[in-house]
Amino acid sequence: MTRPDVVATRRKGFEHELELAGHSMTVDEPVADGGEDAGPAPGKLLAGSLAGCTAITMEMYADRKGWELDGLAVGVETEGTLFGGDLSYEVVISLPDGLDEEQRDRLLRVAGKCPVHKALAATVPIAIREGTIA
Repeated sequence: MTRPDVVATRRKGFEHELELAGHSMTVDEPVADGGEDAGPAPGKLLAGSLAGCTAITMEMYADRKGWELDGLAVGVETEGTLFGGDLSYEVVISLPDGLDEEQRDRLLRVAGKCPVHKALAATVPIAIREGTIA
């Protein structure tokens, strides 16, 4: 049997070390939820996966079109919790200057086509909007 792609090994309390394809990081819960806040909570990692996948999907599309996306930023606002069954995400996309309205509209549509968005959208509401990320 081969080793799984991702392994979580308990350190203490809710703190775990994640090994992901040769990379490692710590996950934990916030102090308010009984953890030590030694790393991001799993729900925040899920939001991070959505942000990263959205950005990469947009970059891939822009590369094929020959569009420059220097300065692209993608944020995810989280509402609710994984545990409450009321989780929703809002993807906020800060596009660089220099794109025309058609390019902006197309990139916002492409944002919803990332694989993580598709996987989550069946059970978690996800909105997408252009905005400023402070």
